[in-house]
Amino acid sequence: MPSDEVNAAECNTITFVNRFTVHGSPEEFERAFADTSAFMVRQPGFLEHTLVRRLGREDQYINIASWTDEESFRAALRQDGFAPHAAALRALSRSENALYRTRQRSGR
Repeated sequence: MPSDEVNAAECNTITFVNRFTVHGSPEEFERAFADTSAFMVRQPGFLEHTLVRRLGREDQYINIASWTDEESFRAALRQDGFAPHAAALRALSRSENALYRTRQRSGR
């Protein structure tokens, strides 16, 4: 199926992609991530996220999060309550991240 054109509202949404390499226990990382997720879902502009673990590599995860706009995402990171979540994840993993803007979407 060819890619659908992205409408104007979708072009304003952003996707945050964060790749984690875990050096702690995967179970402990997933608990810390669930706590972080519970914080983020309460933030204005948060739409959804998916955390996936690489097949055959229990130490590698990718989080894909959608936000209505970049300012909402950045405002969530500035919240006082976010710092402890970031510290907990840093204690268990190393991460690389970036923001992306939707350009095309396809599916059934």
